[in-house]
Amino acid sequence: MKDNYEVPVMMTKEDVTMMILSAKKQAGMTWEGIAEKIDMSPVWTHSACMGMNAFPKDKAEALVSVMGLPQEAASVLEEPPTKVWEQSVPTDPCIYRLYEIVGVYGPTIKALIEEKFGTGIMSAIDFDMSVTRVPHEKGDRVKLEMSGKYLAYNSW
Repeated sequence: MKDNYEVPVMMTKEDVTMMILSAKKQAGMTWEGIAEKIDMSPVWTHSACMGMNAFPKDKAEALVSVMGLPQEAASVLEEPPTKVWEQSVPTDPCIYRLYEIVGVYGPTIKALIEEKFGTGIMSAIDFDMSVTRVPHEKGDRVKLEMSGKYLAYNSW
């Protein structure tokens, strides 16, 4: 015998991301403007909206209000992320160049971190990043600034 009730459809992070992108486009908003309205950085706001970070409850509620999303989206935004991304090298030129930078300079960055701090890593959890435009005579520059907590490797 078949039950005569509807099973509620659970909203996913991907669903909420699509709602955010749609609302952003319809409203003509920028990531800087959205971030300002919820009092967060644009880098963190975008990353969290793409499902790569969990929103604190107050920020999730603020974003839902700013973007005009259904109230149930707030609890989805608060969920811890499952950080999965395509593992092959992307073809988008901007993202590819970032992969290229890490491929070319990653070992150099690692060596310099180890010389200055010891054997360890830079945290991507306790992390800040900003993106700014810098005027330059040969053409404007993109300035990426990253700051992550140093985490030493533990030895047994």
